[in-house]
Amino acid sequence: MDWFNYYGLVIMAVIMIPNIIYAVKRKNSENVYRNKAVEISEQIGRCGCFVSMIFNIPYTYFNFWFDYALIVYLSVNGGLCLAYLIFWLICRNRNDKLRALSLSVIPSCIFLFDGIILANVLLLFFSVLFAICHIFISCKNSV
Repeated sequence: MDWFNYYGLVIMAVIMIPNIIYAVKRKNSENVYRNKAVEISEQIGRCGCFVSMIFNIPYTYFNFWFDYALIVYLSVNGGLCLAYLIFWLICRNRNDKLRALSLSVIPSCIFLFDGIILANVLLLFFSVLFAICHIFISCKNSV
């Protein structure tokens, strides 16, 4: 992969489609948990993951580091994206710990896995920041 990761763009689109649908249907949904530092950190992590998944920034990205890594990359991401979509369908009308954990842990795993397999330093940094904050906020917001 050169500077642009087409696979990362597709993965991001698959993850974002249910979130966009949810946001359109529930315009007035609001977070119960309020902590500006954690919320800002989550957004920095999220945006950093999005950018790092799609754009390979020189000197922070070292590409696949073993044979057949592309097959592993596509297989694991495909499985995680499928699991994410299935959990969205199962939990779409729920607001409990299962939904909070499944819909926050799976994207965090995608970002962390991609950072490791692509040896992408920025993606690893942002994915750890995102995972900690997103899982924490999701659990606090669940009933």
